[in-house]
Amino acid sequence: MRDIASLVREELALPVDPRVAAMAAAIAARYPGSARAVLFYGSCLRETQLDGLMLDFYLIVSDYGDAYPKRWMAFANRLIPPNVFPFQAGGLMAKYAVLSESDFHRLNGPETRNVSVWARFAQPSRLVWAVDDTARDKAAAAVARAAPTLLAAAGRLGGESILDWWRRAFSLTYSVELRAERASRAQSVVDADPDRYRDFGEAAAAAIPVGAPSGGWTRRRIEGKALSIVRLAKASLTYAGGIDYLAWKINRHAGTKIEIKPWQRRWPLLAALTLVPRLMRSGAIR
Repeated sequence: MRDIASLVREELALPVDPRVAAMAAAIAARYPGSARAVLFYGSCLRETQLDGLMLDFYLIVSDYGDAYPKRWMAFANRLIPPNVFPFQAGGLMAKYAVLSESDFHRLNGPETRNVSVWARFAQPSRLVWAVDDTARDKAAAAVARAAPTLLAAAGRLGGESILDWWRRAFSLTYSVELRAERASRAQSVVDADPDRYRDFGEAAAAAIPVGAPSGGWTRRRIEGKALSIVRLAKASLTYAGGIDYLAWKINRHAGTKIEIKPWQRRWPLLAALTLVPRLMRSGAIR
């Protein structure tokens, strides 16, 4: 059986659409001297037609202070990671989240109860840009922590198959965030590539330390939902056009036609707090 680190390195190196690689390089170019790696993840990995979709990236930087000319942006990223920004290049739309190398390593591991990063990187991703081999190795090592963290947190039930373990683990992570996913969502994620999850599951299980704690999902749910609201409020300040983005998400998911008023642009944080309940009802929050 292969170990989780080698499986992750191999998966991260799989090719992507050249436009995705070009967009990743363009994102990194916005942070000269601090950009370390760019990872591509999310549902768009499975898509061949990217036009009209919102691509998802994580930009890994050396340090928040080096990444931002404005100290308050660095403070916001350090206090409530990550900061998220919109991006367009080559006719494609994207958003990218910014994490430092140390935060990316930490948030993929069991030292954090928040599921946001390790639940995502237990799923397939691609390392589409790296400044050097050291940055590439650090990114891969961080991602390799995600699957063991997820499965350990879920705990394995007696007689449970590897694939059912994955399905239940993903269901638990969906319950932590604000949007209620369909019951079939966790199954569809795993069933999209069962061989991958079987191989990664066996390798991840072997990497879980003996006596690793599991459970604590009630506390994770309380903290996760509260943190999601705080992140949305923060995005209204840090995300360029953030209040418009929130309205777009509601309109897209709920079929509404919300138009942002002048006062909402002037006071985006207050406006965001008024939109959050509608965003939750729309099913747009994940």
